[in-house]
Amino acid sequence: MKVAIVIILIIASVAAWTQIYFILKERGELKIKFEAISAKANSLIEENRKVKSEIEYFSVPENLEKELKSKYNYRQPDEKMIIVVP
Repeated sequence: MKVAIVIILIIASVAAWTQIYFILKERGELKIKFEAISAKANSLIEENRKVKSEIEYFSVPENLEKELKSKYNYRQPDEKMIIVVP
């Protein structure tokens, strides 16, 4: 009778340790996924901050006009422009 109880305890112990192993393994995988998602979220937050900054900058008409002039050679009808080529 004692042998049967010992065998049952050993089997239960092995089953419990097996479950603990699989739980720890899954926890590690989830931790890696969480870190990857967290890093992506942080980069998106930074990108969002930059976009908001650009929106604020370009919402001022003078800044928008300055950028149009520098990038696209925009000029007002009454303005004269000289383009210097290096």
